[in-house]
Amino acid sequence: MTGSRSGRGGRANGKARTFSLVAVAFVVLLAAGAGWFYFRLNGNISTFDADGLSENRPGAGAAGQNVLVIGSDSRAGDNSRLGGGDGDVGRSDTAFLLHVYGDRKHAIGVSIPRDSLVDIPPCRLPDGSWTREQTRAMFNSAFSVGESPKGNPACTQNTVERLTGLRVDHTVVVDFEGFSRMTSAVGGVQVCVPKDVYQGDLNPNLGFRGDLLFPKGQQNVSGQKALDYVRVRHGIGDGSDIGRIQRQQAFVSGLIKKVRSQGFNPTTLLPLADAATKSMTVDPGLGSPDKLLSFAMSLKGIDLHNIKFVTVPWRYNGNRVDIVHPEADALWASIKADRTIDGKDAGKGSGKGGGKRSGSGDKNDGVAQADAPSGKGVSVSVANGTAVDGLASRATAMLKEHGYAATDAGEAAGDTGAAAQDRSTTVIEFGSGEADHARALAALFPGSYVRGSATPGISVVLGHDYADGPESATPSPSSSGAAGGGLPPDLAKEARSADDDPCANLSYG
Repeated sequence: MTGSRSGRGGRANGKARTFSLVAVAFVVLLAAGAGWFYFRLNGNISTFDADGLSENRPGAGAAGQNVLVIGSDSRAGDNSRLGGGDGDVGRSDTAFLLHVYGDRKHAIGVSIPRDSLVDIPPCRLPDGSWTREQTRAMFNSAFSVGESPKGNPACTQNTVERLTGLRVDHTVVVDFEGFSRMTSAVGGVQVCVPKDVYQGDLNPNLGFRGDLLFPKGQQNVSGQKALDYVRVRHGIGDGSDIGRIQRQQAFVSGLIKKVRSQGFNPTTLLPLADAATKSMTVDPGLGSPDKLLSFAMSLKGIDLHNIKFVTVPWRYNGNRVDIVHPEADALWASIKADRTIDGKDAGKGSGKGGGKRSGSGDKNDGVAQADAPSGKGVSVSVANGTAVDGLASRATAMLKEHGYAATDAGEAAGDTGAAAQDRSTTVIEFGSGEADHARALAALFPGSYVRGSATPGISVVLGHDYADGPESATPSPSSSGAAGGGLPPDLAKEARSADDDPCANLSYG
């Protein structure tokens, strides 16, 4: 929408922050629960080309499923009247990764800020060629690689897998039109506004305050009003995208509660599912109503309180955002191991008989010494991420015993450049073509976390799991301190549950 339409939109908001928009993809999957809508929906669903997915993907996790939800704000088609991005290029400002735990009783959505600086691996262009890898690029730029109207969901999925070391099982893209229709289909969502919001807050380029959009307090919004609410950044809190993400998480929680309160019946769900699938683009694994139904049925038993929303650990780097390590690594590792942020082991069949975990990004349980890999011809750089003296030297000597060309890199650097002395989890990073070697190497570091990197070769940053021995590699659900083995202590406390008060914790800053 432009300034000619009641002063809303404008270039400043053309690139709207669409976390809540995309999150309704999760809601419709959560809500759908009966086969009666199969034929009605079958013609609605669009899929994207999976040929663009990387060949060097992470292995499967211990349990559970990961669903990447992306928002498209292209002005193509019906989205033009709703205030999408400039031109016909598909754009995505924010996305989140939904992990559904193996017990099907817990779920967590992790927001990834649009301005996060990440490595974007090679991505497939519309003509079939592949791009070169990009380092420290804005996260949201991955979706625009190739500049096609429908965006590049495969590129964003590759980027998330590179960032997290987690295998993304499914990807869902939702556009503005779908969001507008879905919020209307459920009769609106209760939101809370901490102060009066005007048109000038939605569009700072307007040049004047304009009409009142939202009075202070709790209210019901749908359609265009819902879009305006999830776009607002200026005039609330510190005016940041981080603050907007927190309000959008509250919106998603309200939407989930609304759908649940109406019950799982055709009268409620048919309009919602019809609106959603008309504006959804999904990976081939979800490309039919029966596949959507199968996934949706696995989510119906999750209690509202056990649906959590967090933002990946972050900090400002000028007008951009850096992902903070080792806290982010610990979060991905806990998800990989199917541990909740409050330390519960939620894997299906977890504990005894839970099975071996393997693959890139694995929280590895190790193998018998007799099965340890041979490192002949493989170079490894080893750094100490703890305050334990001589740890890197000890690991380097061990690797040399197994034939690796290992070098002691001394102390690992933290985000600030100072020595990193608080790594809880050993992290193994590998460059292009080194995935198999890195996965084999992980057998020597029980509890290690393996992920891709833009840097060539293989590097190991040792954590306390290695310093303290294998017995501490898999934390107990009852462990004190940071939940899930090194998670920031405040993460569980600050997480939003789907049943939280809509007026609570609305804005960072």
